[in-house]
Amino acid sequence: MRFVGIVVAAAFATFTATVAFGQGTDTRARNIAATCANCHGTDGVSVGDLPSLAGKPREEIVRAMQEFKSGARPATIMNQLAKGYTDEQIEALAGWFAAQKAPK
Repeated sequence: MRFVGIVVAAAFATFTATVAFGQGTDTRARNIAATCANCHGTDGVSVGDLPSLAGKPREEIVRAMQEFKSGARPATIMNQLAKGYTDEQIEALAGWFAAQKAPK
């Protein structure tokens, strides 16, 4: 009986850690993406001339960011900004923007 209690407790701890990690990852991605709001709008919905990022395919955002980062894609400021992100951070923010509702 004690063994069953230990197994149940271990399973619960694993589940709780998985849920907490998932929430932490989403929060981290949102926080990274928030740095883009000045130019690309809140939640990636631009109100100016710059493109909205909300609802764009993740792969498209990752590709653009990697091109900015390497200098392959010309830009005025994005080349410098993209160099400040790790590949993991780029993947996270791209996933977050892709999950947002695209503007009409």
